Amino acid sequence: MKKDSRIYIAGHNGMVGSAIWKILIARGFTNLVGLPSAELDLRDQKSVCDFFADMQPEIVIDAAARVGGILANNDFPYQFIMENMQIQNNLIDTALRSGVEKFIFLGSSCIYPKLAPQPLKEHYLLTDVLEPTNEWYAIAKIAGIKACQAIRKQFGKDFVSLMPTNLYGPHDNFDLHTSHVLPAMIRKFHEARINNNATVTLWGSGKPMREFLYVDDMAKAVVFALENRLPHYLYNIGTGQDLTIEKLAAIVQQVTGHTGKIIWDADKPDGTPKKLMDVSKMHKLGWKHEVELYEGIKITYDWFSKNIENFKQIKL
Repeated sequence: MKKDSRIYIAGHNGMVGSAIWKILIARGFTNLVGLPSAELDLRDQKSVCDFFADMQPEIVIDAAARVGGILANNDFPYQFIMENMQIQNNLIDTALRSGVEKFIFLGSSCIYPKLAPQPLKEHYLLTDVLEPTNEWYAIAKIAGIKACQAIRKQFGKDFVSLMPTNLYGPHDNFDLHTSHVLPAMIRKFHEARINNNATVTLWGSGKPMREFLYVDDMAKAVVFALENRLPHYLYNIGTGQDLTIEKLAAIVQQVTGHTGKIIWDADKPDGTPKKLMDVSKMHKLGWKHEVELYEGIKITYDWFSKNIENFKQIKL
């Protein structure tokens, strides 16, 4: 790959896309392409085809998706399955028809069965039922993985899928109705701290185990996949380390400086009991995460604090 290769990053303004853009620029890549959703609706097939015909990207990174936490997935199942399939189908098929040789498809660890053995290995895909609270998003992402695998098998093109664990970092979504657990905690603890260290109520029992990856490490995994032809079609991206949601809350509470009480609302769903990624395939190839959890949360909270009036909120 040349430094002036035309690289299209779908979703370049999002948390993951912006991190990928930043790292590619830092590494000397000079021909990056991205359009905001207001200018290019990726759900519209004709718009995507016209964009590819005009820009003629050589490499495509699909970091665009409708995303959200348990509440958003549960309340808007149709949008989560249909809009994600529209976005990825338009990008994947148009990339194939336009002669794109390298395509990186980003998904999520929710593609794996709810009760799959731990840690999650890539070959566990489609071996059992999904977690019902986010199956709509998961089914869409599985379809994208299989489309890229089919292109790889039938046409020999370098279409590869990277499945990150729970991501967090600057430019995350901190809307309490649609965000994931870690950014939601950051906002809740911050607002409680400035409100006389008010009590913070968190969903579930606090017992589920989760793994978290700082977004810049995910971006570096994408760049690693750009600079190398990976031999398989699917790779997990994570730290290989997890902790309970209860311990996560304690870290976020410490970082934000909140000293009040925490209440766990056990009537709310926990989701999957444990989700730990087996990242041995990527480790063997040479990629490994660099930012540990406490450091990453501190960086994220610092960013949140400086952007308190402008942080991203997704409205469904």
